[in-house]
Amino acid sequence: MIDKVRMSGPTLKILKVFLERPKEPLSGAQISKIAKVGSGTLYPLLQRLAGAGWIVGDWEKVDPSEVGRPKRRLYRLTRSGQAAALKELAQFQTAPAGELAWT
Repeated sequence: MIDKVRMSGPTLKILKVFLERPKEPLSGAQISKIAKVGSGTLYPLLQRLAGAGWIVGDWEKVDPSEVGRPKRRLYRLTRSGQAAALKELAQFQTAPAGELAWT
């Protein structure tokens, strides 16, 4: 069962990023850059969304010595998370360009 998540501006921005890229696993850095949400806000929200069953995060399957950097945690929406995110975002009016009207 999927838990209810309190919606805030940053939460909606993050969900919008996931919905625009439903099959693409995203790192926290990618999400932060696209949504323009700082890491101090982003990571607690990702943890909350994961705890509610909206997203899952898995470690990248790479050898850090081969790629020259640490492994990244990659996040994606779950099927039920996608349905819940669509429902939540539908409640907010959007501007003509598809942007959230209040951002």
